[in-house]
Amino acid sequence: MLIRRSIPAVADTPVVLTIGNFDGVHLGHQAMLARLTEAARELGVPSCVLTFEPHPREFFAPDQAPTRLTSLREKLELLERAGVERVQICRFNFDFAKTTAEDFIDRILRRSLGARWILVGDDFRFGARRAGDIVMLRQSQQRCGFDVHVMISVVADGQRVSSTAVRDALAAGDMTQARRLLGRPYSISGRVVGGDRIGRKLGCPTANVQMKHNRPPLSGIFAVEVHGVDGRVLPGVASLGVRPTLARDARPCLEVHLLDFERDIYGAHLKVDFLHKFRDEEKYADVETLKRQIAADVENARNYFLAAKAQRKNLNATADKRR
Repeated sequence: MLIRRSIPAVADTPVVLTIGNFDGVHLGHQAMLARLTEAARELGVPSCVLTFEPHPREFFAPDQAPTRLTSLREKLELLERAGVERVQICRFNFDFAKTTAEDFIDRILRRSLGARWILVGDDFRFGARRAGDIVMLRQSQQRCGFDVHVMISVVADGQRVSSTAVRDALAAGDMTQARRLLGRPYSISGRVVGGDRIGRKLGCPTANVQMKHNRPPLSGIFAVEVHGVDGRVLPGVASLGVRPTLARDARPCLEVHLLDFERDIYGAHLKVDFLHKFRDEEKYADVETLKRQIAADVENARNYFLAAKAQRKNLNATADKRR
């Protein structure tokens, strides 16, 4: 996948294009990307996503902006997995924020990106003060030489799929609903870095996963599956939060204890899938109380994975009988 971080003056090739932040790359985004890649095959030109960094709401009101579901790296990996051939990252700053809707169409879409076919969501707005809309975009089709298509919202179990809905599910600890909206477990990726080794002193060694999320969309204690070690998927229990009993600052951290695994994996790049939430973080009166709770969390994780294994076995047995 070709990634460009500066917008060219003139396009090197026509593209089929979609535009958006694509935070989380949920089922609605995936439907758009499937339509985009289908059009690219039909027209014989590359598929391209135009996305913005930072998110416009982060730029204008960082304290009020929603938490990110995916870091830029995670988003790019998901876009590549969806079959996107090009990603154009647009640096969102004061100069770009002043771009008029007309200039966005003529300079960026037509001249810089060479858009031949454009797919947008049904609530798409663009340009300074969000002055541009789908009507304006369609009025430019003949003059600019592109076709405009609109994707209606995707609905799952009666709910519109959106990044906001995913954030709400994660904040509520409803990992099943988050998985339903994403089409996969919610995950955070990062490299294992050195920590304070407190987990080892508490009898529960952990991998400290470096996060790009300053404000992760979930917190608590979770059953997780971890990818990135020897090509295996390893079960574990994770703590995501500010460690109120031990930490002196409020910076969130992700610590993962891999069940029945003791090797050092410093430097490994892990993907942590969040499967089930056990509880919220708590501040304990002393370290001994914390140690007992950690031991209980590890036992809960073991029981979770044993129950999941038994459920899969029963489902397989039922399927075999039906055959």
